[in-house]
Amino acid sequence: MACRAATPQGSRVDVLDAPPGVGKPLRVLLVEDDDGDAFLVSELLADVAEHVVMHRVDTLASALSARLQVDCVLLDLQLPDAMGLTALTKVRQHAPGTAVVVLTGHRDEAVGVAAVAAGAQDYLVKDQVDGLLLIKALRFAWERKRAEEAERQLLEQRLVADENRRLERGLLPAPLLTDPSLNLVARYRPGRGGSLLGGDFYDAVELPDGTLHVIIGDVSGHGPDEAALGVALRIAWRSLVLAGLPTGEVLRTIEVVLRHERIKHSFATLCAISVAADRRSLRMRLAGHPPPLLIEGTTGRLLPSEHLGVPLGLLPDATWAPVDVQLSPDWALLMYTDGVFEGKVKGMPERLGHENMAELVLGDLRAHPDWRSRPLDVLDRLIATVVDLNQGPLDDDVALALLSHRESR
Repeated sequence: MACRAATPQGSRVDVLDAPPGVGKPLRVLLVEDDDGDAFLVSELLADVAEHVVMHRVDTLASALSARLQVDCVLLDLQLPDAMGLTALTKVRQHAPGTAVVVLTGHRDEAVGVAAVAAGAQDYLVKDQVDGLLLIKALRFAWERKRAEEAERQLLEQRLVADENRRLERGLLPAPLLTDPSLNLVARYRPGRGGSLLGGDFYDAVELPDGTLHVIIGDVSGHGPDEAALGVALRIAWRSLVLAGLPTGEVLRTIEVVLRHERIKHSFATLCAISVAADRRSLRMRLAGHPPPLLIEGTTGRLLPSEHLGVPLGLLPDATWAPVDVQLSPDWALLMYTDGVFEGKVKGMPERLGHENMAELVLGDLRAHPDWRSRPLDVLDRLIATVVDLNQGPLDDDVALALLSHRESR
C-alpha cells in the first residue's frame, strides 16, 4: 500500500524499506475520513514520533491504490466508500501480510470485537486511547501478525513435506532387487522454488528369470498434476513388467495410460533398460530421453542415441527401437533426467549439456577411486557441482539413479 493523499500535521512523511525492529519505526497507514479524528491520532503519536512513520488516506479506494510498504493499517470502519467489516475484508484481501488495527466509536465496540474475529489483529475505541496505548496496540498487532505468518508458513511447510513424502513413495519406490551383485542408489532434488516434487520418476524390477528392468522418466511440466501422472506411469510400468510383457508392448501400454490420465497436453520422456540375467549385456530404448552414462573401470561413455524415439504422448503408433550394448564384468550405469544438465555454466550463456555432465561424473570417479563404497556421494557431489556452476538452485527437478554391478571374486 502507498499513500499519495495529504498527511496530517505532526506525522512524519518518509518511506522506510526495512521492517520494524530495534531502533526502527513502525510504518503505519491511517485510513480515516474524519479530519478531527485523524488529527487526534497524529497528536497521540506526537510524543512517540520516533517510533512511528504515519501516512493518512481518507478513503478505502485510496488505501487500496497506495504503493507504500507499511507494517500496520489503522482502519476506521465508517468510511465514505466502505462501511463496517467490508473495509476490513477488502484490506485483508489486498494486503494479507499486513497487520490491521480497527478504530471504532464507543457505541461500535461490538463491531471491533467482530473485526478481530474476522481477522483484524486488534481494535481500539477512539475516545478510550492515549499515545502509549496506541503505540503498544500497533506494535502488538504487528508482532501478532508476524507470529501468525510464521505459523502459517510452518503449517504450509509441514503440508508440503507430507505431500512430498506421499509423492516420493509413488515416484521413488524401493527397487525390487534380489541379486547381491547389483546395487541401486538414487537421489531426487526438486527444482527452484519447487516445494512439490515434479513428474520425474524411476523404478527397478528384477524378474524371477534374473532379468533386470530399470526405468527413468520425466513428465513435462512441474507440479502436483505432473507428479500424479508420473506416479501413474511408474506404477503402470511396474505392473506390466511384473506381468511379463515385452518392453515394446509395455511402452505402448504406458502411452495409452498417459493419454487417458493426463490433464494437460503432457508428454513424457523415458529411458528403459533391460539387463540380461548374466549381467553381460543390456537392451535400451529411449523415448525422447538422454542416454545413460555407462561406466566401466575408470572410463565411461554415453550410450548411443542414434535410435532415439519420440517422447510418449506425442505421436500415435510410435515405436522405440532397441539398442543392444555389451557389458564388462564390472560396470555401472548412471541414469538421469534433464534437470541435472540444463543449468548454466558460470559466466557462459550455454547450458551445461549432458556430454559435459558426463565428463564431470567421470572426473569425480577418477578423483574418488573408492566411490563404490559410497555411491550416494557420487550423486550428491554431482548435484552440488551443477548447482554451483548454475550459481543457484536448478530450475527443473533432478532425478538420478546409479546402478552398479560387481562380479563376486
